Amino acid sequence: MYDFLIVGAGLYGSVIAHEVTKRGKKCLVIDKRNHVGGNIYTEKINGIDIHRYGAHIFHTDDKEVWDYVNQFITFNRFTNSPLAKYKEKLYSLPFSMYTFNQMWGVKTPDEAKKMIDSQREAYIHIEPKNLEEQAIKLIGKDIYETLIKGYTEKQWGRKTTDLPPFIIRRLPVRFTYNNNYFTDRYQGIPTDGYTALIEKLLEGIDVKLNVDFFDQKEAYEKLANKVIYTGMIDQYFNYQFGHLSYRSLRFENEIIETDNYQGNAVINYTEKDVPFTRIIEHQHFTFKQQKPTLITREYSIDWKPGDDPYYPINDTINNELYNKYKMLAEKQDKVIFGGRLGTYRYLDMDDIIRLALDLTHKL
Repeated sequence: MYDFLIVGAGLYGSVIAHEVTKRGKKCLVIDKRNHVGGNIYTEKINGIDIHRYGAHIFHTDDKEVWDYVNQFITFNRFTNSPLAKYKEKLYSLPFSMYTFNQMWGVKTPDEAKKMIDSQREAYIHIEPKNLEEQAIKLIGKDIYETLIKGYTEKQWGRKTTDLPPFIIRRLPVRFTYNNNYFTDRYQGIPTDGYTALIEKLLEGIDVKLNVDFFDQKEAYEKLANKVIYTGMIDQYFNYQFGHLSYRSLRFENEIIETDNYQGNAVINYTEKDVPFTRIIEHQHFTFKQQKPTLITREYSIDWKPGDDPYYPINDTINNELYNKYKMLAEKQDKVIFGGRLGTYRYLDMDDIIRLALDLTHKL
């Protein structure tokens, strides 16, 4: 009946569905959730666009990708400038001259560099064996202990000494007064929410929600000549080598009778004793200030089967396990595995779109 069955109505599957339909192919998209959009789904509550599955800020240096999304929706000029709260003090993120001034009172790059160098002297010539050593080598002990250690251990559910160093190697450190978290040329958030983008991509395409692909896997695969599968790769193969590991998230929403709760879209809480990792005040993504406001406390939790998988744990054990599944996937003639879960790696939204466009071109 169809040229393509796409399992998953997230960003990756929706872009492919749009592109193959544009080329005259017939496509069916199915998703086990009751809405399209995957983890970038947004919904309106009290007139505010709520990022149901955590904050998503679009940023890219890929002009083709930027032009691509802008043909469907309008983006605002939101710039990500999160803050970090430790005890009763706020610090700017990413680590910049603002952060160094707040931490030590230094005012010039030379002063900041001297302070950092004095704190990382014992680590400068070592090859870091874990995240703690990598962080201190990059930024010194004060910032590591205040802004990195507690937050990271909450995020990953394990000690920093047990985490691989590569997780933090790309940590942005700047000796300028620039608190723009991303350096990408194009940044923003859809003025009408991300769901509007997905709905535009899926216009005129057959979509079925509340459908679990694995309830009738063989029957669904018979509906199409090709299957684009964007779910968990280990689940597709019935976990025959074991479960891949993830971190999951829990969200706690609260409506508060004020027009401005925290003055910023995102504030990270870096103390280990504070159970949540950050608070999101959604109205700041679209420069609103209204009463009441809605905030979301975000908790990082251990993943177990049945939970939503968010962050792949790309350590040695899991990467070796993924490679076994990847070998099986490469032998499939009919099924193509893609997206964050299908390739077991963390991908930004622009990466997802680029990979989807490249796959469509290849097909």
